[in-house]
Amino acid sequence: MDAPLNSHAARTLADPRWAAVLARDPTADGRFFYSVKSTGVYCRPSCGSRRPRPENVAFHASAADAEAAGFRPCRRCRPDLPPLAERQGRLIAELCRFIESADHVPNLDELARQAQLSPFHLQRLFKARTGLTPRAYAAALRARRLRDGLAASPSVSAAQYDAGYASSGRFYADTDAALGMTPSQYRAGGANTEIRFAIGQSALGALLVAASPHGVCAISLGDDADALARELQDRFPHAKLVGDDPDFAALVAQVAGLVESPAQGLDLPLDLRGTAFQLRVWHALREIPAGSRLSYTELAHRLGLPRAVRAVAGACAANTLAVAVPCHRVVRNDGGLAGYRWGVERKQALLEREARP
Repeated sequence: MDAPLNSHAARTLADPRWAAVLARDPTADGRFFYSVKSTGVYCRPSCGSRRPRPENVAFHASAADAEAAGFRPCRRCRPDLPPLAERQGRLIAELCRFIESADHVPNLDELARQAQLSPFHLQRLFKARTGLTPRAYAAALRARRLRDGLAASPSVSAAQYDAGYASSGRFYADTDAALGMTPSQYRAGGANTEIRFAIGQSALGALLVAASPHGVCAISLGDDADALARELQDRFPHAKLVGDDPDFAALVAQVAGLVESPAQGLDLPLDLRGTAFQLRVWHALREIPAGSRLSYTELAHRLGLPRAVRAVAGACAANTLAVAVPCHRVVRNDGGLAGYRWGVERKQALLEREARP
């Protein structure tokens, strides 16, 4: 009886899947499952339960195969359910839809009851998955409604009430934070809003950097400096663009250093202007470590939106802060480089710079 056990244990020890079980490797989840003869249960590779003896272990391609062999799912890692990250992503996506459909801004306690989690756990989970707190996500959503309302409503007052503000004080405070200007200025296309900018040279060509009073609002790369300036003018047609500022040159030099070495990051406030969905995607992009690559499909799954791959790709394409919001780290499913706002060659160059030891 001992020989077969020893032989089976030897085969288990030689199987690369055993190393994943010992390491409790979460990246192996879904690729295989393992069962334990002595307990009658099957688990994910990442299960935190006590490590089994190798002679009691068998590997299975799927949860269905393990159950067909007579094993029951572990109550700790729940291998019969979708992976924890996917379940958390779905939960956060449902909460985002709840926030979007509510006729008021739900507070943290209300969201926690909806999710059946503690407020503390929900706050941490929501921020980990979206890059925003629930309150910040609701603020971004309200900012989008403000922009839409100010563009479509006959007056600022009408936009205020359409967006659900009963207090003018709160309305004006939120619009300044969300839009970087007063409601009247926004309706006038950004008139009298000051945006400082400068154009320099980087390792990847001409570099334009622009900043509003709230932070860096544009980082663009190109071959033609004049074309970059025209693009900025088109984006802020009525703003007061201020160039030739000697003090601003230091900021351009800092961003040029980021282009040369993207892994160093940019420790500057950013003025991110987009929809609530775009902000979710952009914050998720900033969580991708330098030197790593993620497919659009993987990014959509990470956000808990597996069917929104096209929308995620669209949000990446709408990014106006090159390198600082690293959309260059997102690639096709086959690893190929998809389109990049500032040219696929620059995307390749940035990835090569990040791969340097």
